[in-house]
Amino acid sequence: MSTTTELDLASPAPAKPLKARRRRGLRGSPTFNFWLFTGPFLLGLVIFVYVPIGWSIWLSFFEARFTVTPSKFIGFDNYRYMLDNGNFTGALLTFTVFAAFIVPTTWALSLGLAMLVNRLRFMRAFYRSVFFLPTACSYVAASLIWKMSMFNGVRFGLANTVIGWFGVENIAWLADPDPPWYWLVIVSARLWLQSGFYMILFLAALQNIPQELYEAAAIDGAKRGWQTFRYITLPQLRATTTAVVLLLLVAAYQAFDEFFNLLSKTTWGRPPLVELYYMALGQNQDYGAGSAGAVMLTLLICLVTLFQGRLLGFGRGEESK
Repeated sequence: MSTTTELDLASPAPAKPLKARRRRGLRGSPTFNFWLFTGPFLLGLVIFVYVPIGWSIWLSFFEARFTVTPSKFIGFDNYRYMLDNGNFTGALLTFTVFAAFIVPTTWALSLGLAMLVNRLRFMRAFYRSVFFLPTACSYVAASLIWKMSMFNGVRFGLANTVIGWFGVENIAWLADPDPPWYWLVIVSARLWLQSGFYMILFLAALQNIPQELYEAAAIDGAKRGWQTFRYITLPQLRATTTAVVLLLLVAAYQAFDEFFNLLSKTTWGRPPLVELYYMALGQNQDYGAGSAGAVMLTLLICLVTLFQGRLLGFGRGEESK
């Protein structure tokens, strides 16, 4: 009995689990950590986005020629001037039609490429990278390649060389003939630059569609092809389609680089941003009228976006579908 007692006394007591030491001070505050990480980004957003937007709206109500600190308030005169400016209103109308064409075309091409790559059983990563690679190319560099190598309007250009094999005479692609061939140049460059990015978005959405849906459709007698695409694939891509169309609409109205570099200083085929660029930074440097045009363009993009969201059901819950 005494031996047992001595052994019990000699055995060490079980160690108590150590509690994690809580940090004290600012480093242990979740609020401080939140502002530490998000503060610089919010500060940059305010300085480089919200302040310029507010300043542009403020300038649109003043006569601001050759100055960004005007003192003469003129109300809505700049807005009336821009509405009476045929070049600006014509650009808005032209690019509404341009957006109505380029958005569904890019959507269809991106979705088609995504479906083709998704069906591959080998070298999928290679083709995915090949189609995505143009996205990393600068719009300026692509515009110069299109202008100087492919559609330069001389017999040594790639496009004229190809059509010359079929006995077609050289075409001045970037002139203003009838029909206006420069739209083919701009649309082809834009499709090449944008389709790969949206293909990746559709490819990710396609890979998230449960295969059980296609198996159930096959059991029910649905034919592979158009029926499965219409009743299974396309509805499952609704959220991705809405996001892609939204991005494409904004990008269409914000087109600048390729038009500025392909069409140089021509007065035809200008997008709204190029018109505003020459308005604010041209000979007159009318920052007030340019700011008014920028506000009008922003409102137009918001209206078109809201209409598109209403049409495709952007922001609706699953219960309303």
